[in-house]
Amino acid sequence: MGLLSILKTLSDDVNDAADSLGRSTIVDYGEPAYTLYTALRLGDMHRRIDVTDEQENVKYYTKSSIITVKGKTDIMDAAGNLVANLEKRPVSLHEIHYVTMADGTKFTLSNELFHVAEDITNIAELGWQIRGNLLGLSFNLVDGNEEPLATVGKKAISMHDKYYIDIYQPDYEDMIVAVVIQLEKMLEARRENENSSGISFSSNNG
Repeated sequence: MGLLSILKTLSDDVNDAADSLGRSTIVDYGEPAYTLYTALRLGDMHRRIDVTDEQENVKYYTKSSIITVKGKTDIMDAAGNLVANLEKRPVSLHEIHYVTMADGTKFTLSNELFHVAEDITNIAELGWQIRGNLLGLSFNLVDGNEEPLATVGKKAISMHDKYYIDIYQPDYEDMIVAVVIQLEKMLEARRENENSSGISFSSNNG
């Protein structure tokens, strides 16, 4: 099988997983309160990431330092107010990614998220769980009461790998967006590192 065929197969698998997740989420959780969107463009870890509403108005955007070991990124709202700060730090053989919200709430994500055997990952500080295909950015986010917070998946037709963020609990919108952006940046860093070393990545979900 040629390289293009392999890439197409991987892309089809991710899209199928996203479509399946979206259908099951609507059945299980009902319609979301509203939807936000973000576009994943690989190849530039320091690019600005925009999160828009359904009318394509920018609601959040990122400001990243270009040269830094700790990889600091600020998430801003449309008015330019700080929403959250993202930072990564090497710990042993892994990287821990810290999220600090503007109100002082803190939680962490680890690159070990991409090596778990199960489809469930805990964000211990919040009591939240991520369930689904993290490498494909196709997952459900639920709270400690098993209530849906958000669903993330890829749009079926998109020029730039556009992803939707279905919001079920608007009170937690800022933290949901911070989780999604941090996962985007972790995925970008992983792909950039593996592309530079000539090693391809794979998901535990197929």
